[in-house]
Amino acid sequence: MTSAIETAARVRAGEGRAADVLEEHLARIAAHESEVHAFNLVLVEQARAAAAAVDEAVAAGRDPGRLAGVPVALKDNLCTRGIPTTCSSRILDGWKPPYDATVVRRLVDAGAVIVGKTNLDEFAMGSSTENSAFGPTRNPHDLGRVPGGSSGGSAAAVAAGFAALGLGSDTGGSIRQPASLCGVVGAKPTYGLVSRYGLVAFASSLDQIGPFGLDVADAALLLDVIAGPDSLDSTCMPDPPVQASSRLGAGVDGLRVGVVEELASAEGLTPPVGICLREAAEALAAAGAKVDEVSVPATVYGLSAYYLIAPAEASSNLARYDGVRYGKRIVPSPDADLTEMYLATRSEGFGAEVKRRIMLGTYALSAGYYDAYYGQAQRVRTLILRDFEAAYRDFDVLLAPTAPGSAFPLGEKTADPLLMYLNDVCTVPSNLAGHPAVSVPFGTDHAGLPLGVQVLAPALGEAVMFQVAAALEAAAPAPPVPAMRRMGGPA
Repeated sequence: MTSAIETAARVRAGEGRAADVLEEHLARIAAHESEVHAFNLVLVEQARAAAAAVDEAVAAGRDPGRLAGVPVALKDNLCTRGIPTTCSSRILDGWKPPYDATVVRRLVDAGAVIVGKTNLDEFAMGSSTENSAFGPTRNPHDLGRVPGGSSGGSAAAVAAGFAALGLGSDTGGSIRQPASLCGVVGAKPTYGLVSRYGLVAFASSLDQIGPFGLDVADAALLLDVIAGPDSLDSTCMPDPPVQASSRLGAGVDGLRVGVVEELASAEGLTPPVGICLREAAEALAAAGAKVDEVSVPATVYGLSAYYLIAPAEASSNLARYDGVRYGKRIVPSPDADLTEMYLATRSEGFGAEVKRRIMLGTYALSAGYYDAYYGQAQRVRTLILRDFEAAYRDFDVLLAPTAPGSAFPLGEKTADPLLMYLNDVCTVPSNLAGHPAVSVPFGTDHAGLPLGVQVLAPALGEAVMFQVAAALEAAAPAPPVPAMRRMGGPA
């Protein structure tokens, strides 16, 4: 498949038409989407109109932007004006936002063609995209396995060749973990680098929007397009960021890389993951980096802290879905009072995992338990941040596994929430610290399923992070390509 960068360059130069690029991707969607279920909604007519506008701009001598004619898939928790945004939940049935998310506006301004809204774990709560009210997404590499989550629809759409790029949200690993399982690149930026205006909130101190791409350069370009100040998001950084793609070809000679001991031996890691991590470290050393082990002790408490902080924030954020202002409303009887309407609406509108996390979060915030649970988790968060800061005094970037293993069979972990939560063990520390991290495909397991390794960087360290990611990509074995990506679309 042609890269997003190459596609945009050809369209901008008038050597290819955005309409043709789109039709090739729509043909692949038509042929294989019923198998994968990456999308909640495919925007065929809107995408065709957007592609035509790009071609008209080129014909008129105007530059349509850095992503001219590039098909992009949006996670369905990003608001799109006049287009349903469901968060894969029944409680938002019928809701069409009156505004676009900032990242959506920036994509359109850059000439991207939005092809659809992708499936996710309901309200981004999950690690397998099996918690969707609209059914699970399947991994394009093996349709009997999960794509990861919660941004599994976007990861699968890029892996399958339904879109050249995708956007997801990452609260505890929801971009990087599905990127690893689907064999694509996925990045979580520094907290505040990308505006969250128009992202439906899960846990507001953790959520970040980030890119998926088939290669490191494409993902870096997408991040460059969406990053930057936004007056509509008070948590967004006020200064223009360093371009993530600014050092992609610089190599790693002399850079200091620390392999995080605690994450390299985290609970549940399979042997192939350990092998790929070791080979990735050796590849960076061979390319001139100074590689050594480093301890970040508090990361061993990351999962416990995350599963107190995130549900607590979710219980507050999701209180707004009450059947009064928008979305689903269930009135159980003509004489039902407001409390009965709340109960009926939320009972029917929310799925089991969302209810579980609301209850966990409400308990953690309740009188008598707040300091013992939520307050203690926030203190652990501070320890994690301090331990990372200490590590970055000696190393430019850190290296770790992304996920404990490869894509697992559908249904294998749905009955055991704690086992499912372990999928986030290597990714949540970066969210708790607010630091950037990127997953890069590097090797496969014994069944030929993709695995990823993770490059972690200090706050606003995206440029060096992608610099190292590019070196890893250059040294990695050729990644597996799903058969559907080789068929019915761009060569």
